Amino acid sequence: MAKWKNKAENVIIKAYMGENRKIEIRDEFITLSQFLKIADLVQSGGEAKSFLLSHDVLVNGEKEDRRGRKLRRGDVIEVNGQDFQIC
Repeated sequence: MAKWKNKAENVIIKAYMGENRKIEIRDEFITLSQFLKIADLVQSGGEAKSFLLSHDVLVNGEKEDRRGRKLRRGDVIEVNGQDFQIC
């Protein structure tokens, strides 16, 4: 289990990266850009923008390319054949 502290919103995010890839958030939402950083897919927001242009990222089964997309509890994100759930 890994923990990150979101400085902007003072949110503690826990990522369980085993078979049950779950991202636990304490606030109402995180952005897709924040999620990509938590999942170690990108290092920065700028990198997230180009990542979304070059990879298929699905949120609840629909292609998403907005890095500011708000992810809430229950959302399922699929990236590179891996599923993650916000909880």
